[in-house]
Amino acid sequence: MNEQKINQNSKKILSNKPLLFFMVAVFLFATTLRTPITVVGPIISFIRDGLGISNVLAGFLTTIPLVAFAIVSPFAPRIARKWGMEWTLFYSVILLCIGILLRSVGETTLLIGGTILIGIAIAFGNVLIPSYFKWKFPLHIGLLTGVYSVSMNISSGLAAGFSFPIATNAGWQMALGFSIVLGVLTLVIWIPILRTPKVDLHMSTSQTMKTQMWKSPLAWAVAGAMGFQSFLFYCSSAWLPEIFVSQGLDATAAGWMVSVMQFAQIPMTFVIPIIAGKLISQRPIVIFFTICYLIGFTGVLMEWTSLAILWMIFLGFAGGASFGLVLMLFSLRTETAYDAAELSGFAQSIGYLVAAVGPVLFGYVHDLTNSWSMPLLLFILISVLLFFASFISAKNQTI
Repeated sequence: MNEQKINQNSKKILSNKPLLFFMVAVFLFATTLRTPITVVGPIISFIRDGLGISNVLAGFLTTIPLVAFAIVSPFAPRIARKWGMEWTLFYSVILLCIGILLRSVGETTLLIGGTILIGIAIAFGNVLIPSYFKWKFPLHIGLLTGVYSVSMNISSGLAAGFSFPIATNAGWQMALGFSIVLGVLTLVIWIPILRTPKVDLHMSTSQTMKTQMWKSPLAWAVAGAMGFQSFLFYCSSAWLPEIFVSQGLDATAAGWMVSVMQFAQIPMTFVIPIIAGKLISQRPIVIFFTICYLIGFTGVLMEWTSLAILWMIFLGFAGGASFGLVLMLFSLRTETAYDAAELSGFAQSIGYLVAAVGPVLFGYVHDLTNSWSMPLLLFILISVLLFFASFISAKNQTI
């Protein structure tokens, strides 16, 4: 009976051509939202040595986009209401491509400037895409969120794995710049979407009181979950390669460890949004990913490097499940599409502000202690904080 129902749902999706095309467009768009950042971690030593910058400044290369996310995110829904959702997302990809070009020139000032533009551009996609699902295809939010999450993890995993070989053979500038291809492809496939009926972004009077997110404890809990999850993702992507090198792995193998983590996220990022949409309370998901985080980070801390792949799989499961749940919370904890956009903007602004301190703090603690033990203990502490914020957010309630 269940199998028959699944087959019927699959046929409905396949016969819905606008939905299928939108899924392809979302898949491509999502590839632009993480690859410009995850390429940095495995080649951070190339950039540092090539430009003669410190570990702290090198850490800022992954922190700058997060600061941009925090600053820009609250304004994204309002800008989209003025320019239109579709055109705002289109312009953001153009800005992303400009940032990638500037960052790849090989000059410190342009590296920083390009990274800022990349952060601003990605902020719009981060905030608007999840709420766009609720506007465009409200009956398929879980499916679209799964496709979106899977695409980000596939592309970011490949980018992390290939960036070191590209930097070795063609230079770190080329490794930073190759993701522009994804941006151009996204622009091409997004053009037909610009001609489709536009979503109504105007807020009704009855919605006004629902958008004061900073007064809601639940909104702050969602923001905390977003922040701690992002802290763990960006910090681990930036520094785990160097940690594994210090434990005896060669640089190429260390880079691919991050790819293993990214690929392990894929099944979770697809399944968790669908499961979360069917559960009354999402707390079992919170318990699951917390256990995975603690196992993975403990294995790295204990330097059981022979089992590095296993620890990366656990961290991948944890990261995929926590990220997939957080994305769904924007829709599950709000009653309207506009509130979903507002919660997304608020949570990502506060959340990425928390996450922004991660890579720099991690590098600073390592330089201060000349050891990776204290930074790895920081991972475990943040995992516990993520548990509490997510556990509160997972209760069946709305803002």
